[in-house]
Amino acid sequence: MTGCTLCDLDVPDPPITADDVDGEFCCRGCLQVAQTLDDVDVADTDPEELLESPDAEDADGEVAYLSVDGMHCSTCEVFLESTTADHEGVTGAAASYATDTMKVVYDPDTLSESEIPDVVSGTGYEAREQAVDTEPENEDAQVARFLAGGGFFGMMTMMFYILFIYPQHFGFDPVVSFGSFGRLYLLGQIWLFATAVLFYTGWPILRGAYVSLRAGQPNMDLLVALAATSAYVYSTAVMVAGSIDVYFDVTVAIILVVTAGNYYEDRVKRSAIGLLSNLTADRVSEARLRDGETAPVEEVDPGAELLVRPGERVPLDGTVVEGVAAVDEALVTGESLPVTKRPGDEVVGGAVVTDTPLVVAVSEDGTSTLDRIVGMLWDIQSSRPGVQKLADKLATIFVPLVTVVAVLTAGATLALGGTITSAVLVGLTVLIVSCPCALGLATPLAVAAGVQRAAEDGVVVASETLFETLPETDVVALDKTGTLTSGEMSVTDADVGGEALARASALERYTNHPVADAIVAYAADRDDDSTPSVSVDGTDAVADGGAQVADEDAAREESPVAVETRGVVGTIDGAETVVGHPELFDERGWTVPDDYDERASEASAAGAVPVFVGWDGAVQGLLVVSDDPRDSWTATVETLAADGREVVVLTGDDSAAADQFRDHPAVSEVFTGVPPDGKVATIQRLRQRGRVAMVGDGANDAPALAAADVGIAIAQGTKLAADAADAVVTNGRLAPVPTLFDVAAGTRSRVRQNLGWAFGYNAVAIPLAATGLLNPLFAALAMTASSTLVVLNSSRTLVPSE
Repeated sequence: MTGCTLCDLDVPDPPITADDVDGEFCCRGCLQVAQTLDDVDVADTDPEELLESPDAEDADGEVAYLSVDGMHCSTCEVFLESTTADHEGVTGAAASYATDTMKVVYDPDTLSESEIPDVVSGTGYEAREQAVDTEPENEDAQVARFLAGGGFFGMMTMMFYILFIYPQHFGFDPVVSFGSFGRLYLLGQIWLFATAVLFYTGWPILRGAYVSLRAGQPNMDLLVALAATSAYVYSTAVMVAGSIDVYFDVTVAIILVVTAGNYYEDRVKRSAIGLLSNLTADRVSEARLRDGETAPVEEVDPGAELLVRPGERVPLDGTVVEGVAAVDEALVTGESLPVTKRPGDEVVGGAVVTDTPLVVAVSEDGTSTLDRIVGMLWDIQSSRPGVQKLADKLATIFVPLVTVVAVLTAGATLALGGTITSAVLVGLTVLIVSCPCALGLATPLAVAAGVQRAAEDGVVVASETLFETLPETDVVALDKTGTLTSGEMSVTDADVGGEALARASALERYTNHPVADAIVAYAADRDDDSTPSVSVDGTDAVADGGAQVADEDAAREESPVAVETRGVVGTIDGAETVVGHPELFDERGWTVPDDYDERASEASAAGAVPVFVGWDGAVQGLLVVSDDPRDSWTATVETLAADGREVVVLTGDDSAAADQFRDHPAVSEVFTGVPPDGKVATIQRLRQRGRVAMVGDGANDAPALAAADVGIAIAQGTKLAADAADAVVTNGRLAPVPTLFDVAAGTRSRVRQNLGWAFGYNAVAIPLAATGLLNPLFAALAMTASSTLVVLNSSRTLVPSE
């Protein structure tokens, strides 16, 4: 058989064709897509390749995430990345000073994770594993440095200036006569105080300047250090020469204003990234086994039974095997009300057991949903989007350019007859007023605020590009089952005997689809002593849908059945058995009794899914499976379409099952009967119309999520490992999707505002300083205000919470 023109799946004999479109198709859904959408070459696309991570850096080793104290500009990022990457055993590093985080990729055979902080620490930086408990100490140290050092000595310096120096500058007699103290003694006191402010309070700035020179990336610290030390050196030389025209007050003012601004920025930054800190702090490091012994979570094997007492967090994802308790999943899903969990229910790692103990069997992957969410957040907040990389490059060019402008301005002042003092002051003012720091803060803080706002609605942002791409979306493709509908399919009508039900569940256990799960669950509920045992291709199976299969994923990989486009086929007790859509039986030419055919048509017309069970060339039973739409689906599609986007619905179900969505005025098109691989091709064809966002759930939608410009996964419980998605709705609801669009648009707007302010400020401030219309003190205040405004703008509410 040849491949489908749209999705490359096998086509039936005879193939499905139409006069108005070239090619042969596996199903009418693929034919409908080809008839409606423009052609695009998708035949060579492998859906599995779409799921491969584009980040090759992660493939070279293990990943460690660190908190790093001491970063306060983009040069710190470059310096730490280069010095860390040069260390033996480190294969890659990415740092973000806006969120004080760093991602390090390392070879576990050369370095252990506990050694990574020591590799990064040094030259004034202190790294630690994803910890947040040192914040108060770090904040106190900043306050002490500012008040005990800069505050006291700066106050003493300015007092001497007010009493003695300023009156002399303005032609007045000093408050206290110089003769009482002696010129040299007075200036010596001022020099000592200014020295303490520069080299104690200003040490982080001087260190930052040194780092920028070592990294070959001039930064804001270099500008500030040049201005402060130039004023200090010039004043020291003038003092030694016997003049009182000293500008130690400029040095003090620059250091104190910049230090105060940095301290305030740090406070707001911590608030902006508070979600990451809270989630990291709440991670569980140890698990209590059922016998009462504790063990590190990384040493707990899949299947191990854990005892979780009231008030404790579930260490790892798993299934309740004993106990009934209310479980608070707010930290993971955003849902405020606890959910009652009973034996057989899934629980997520990070959820809190509130009232009675539970015994939980660890899931097969042995991971925690909370850990996965924290990992995604650390990854996003230690990365830099494309627009920020551009801003960082501009900042590195900006500093040398400003230095040249300052030198030329000072030279021009002298050439036009100005004094050395006036030339130095103009040059210093140009250096002080310039502010590349605002450029460096513009994007990361806005993105951090967007990530936190999205998380308040239970959405984890997994890609730093989402805020740039999602607002530009032209088409939103929504999967039907599990997205527009609840996905909790159940058998609502059945006309099957015990053997037909046993055969259906025996085959469906090898598939991964909500309809199959509903049939398996129905068979398990109906199972009794009269239910016959059946053998699938020589493998014993029972009606409960595979209770004898220990590893269902492995069973599916080594499946004795063939999964067709609209059903499943296998050999049971020597006879070919088919379970699936009526079209599958029509294609095979099997006999369908009239009553079954009529009831299947009625089910399809009502929006349900009819499933036939047959063997020996004839239908032997009927199961009807249905799924209710979500309450929020109408509001969601109306909101998405209100901004001029096309809303498209994709489903593998019949046309009748999607009629209610087709009839809604906000829905542009509905494509029915589309198989999973056909969804990939459909998304790629929709991209001819513009940028496409795909909203879906489950493993079947993963290739389509990856094929779209933006993939949004609707997930719930322990099924949050949506590697193909750019964002994951962790509470399984549809309502947060429109809010995510608003948050993304607000974040992008905030980034543009910040960058506009940063560029606009420098475009105005530098010419004013070059023409001598600003003095150094006002320049320092303006420079700090520029960065502070960017921080304040980023911390404003993006979208009001519901």
